[in-house]
Amino acid sequence: MRQAMGTTHSPRSDTRARIVAVSLELFSEQGYEQTSLREIADRLGVTKAALYYHFKTKDDIVHGIVESMAAPIDETIEWGRQQPWTPELRDELIRRFAAGMSERAPLLRFFHENQPALRESPAGLEFKERMIAMVRLVHGPDASFQDRLRAAMSLFTINSAMFLLKQDEAGTDHVDHMWHESPQATVEEAMAAAREVALEIGALIDRPVPAPAEA
Repeated sequence: MRQAMGTTHSPRSDTRARIVAVSLELFSEQGYEQTSLREIADRLGVTKAALYYHFKTKDDIVHGIVESMAAPIDETIEWGRQQPWTPELRDELIRRFAAGMSERAPLLRFFHENQPALRESPAGLEFKERMIAMVRLVHGPDASFQDRLRAAMSLFTINSAMFLLKQDEAGTDHVDHMWHESPQATVEEAMAAAREVALEIGALIDRPVPAPAEA
């Protein structure tokens, strides 16, 4: 009975997931602004009317992409807000964020490659708010500007890994020869390295936690 009714694996949710996946492919190949709804429908093998049933505009598709990408971030934020700040919490927040983004590497790449188009879009602004919340949880209360910066850089390390991968794929003919011998990492290797560096940066946020006031 439950299967007949459908839950998270209903045909509608599966179709939405397929639209998001195909849209990501086209956005990565051509860019967000250069891709039309007609091209997305053609790649899917459906009519524009069928596509409209799930997403009316490209912005709606991006919102679907953000929802998919933000799921582990939302879970981490909700969990982190229930914990007192400690260095152990700081590290666990970074690990959970890195794990969630590693599982969604194509989505992270989409954000990196289409930043100008997304910067002021509703979906982009929603994702920005989530990132601000994550940064605040990582550095904790009463943080100095230096620690706030360290928290931001620790999380942005994941984005930076995708930037380096993109440069590797684009080729290095224009770069000095000494860089040519650097081995190109896989996505998995890049994400593992990003997590390691993010934790190294985060470890610099290590200030004493105020003791409770005496009665």
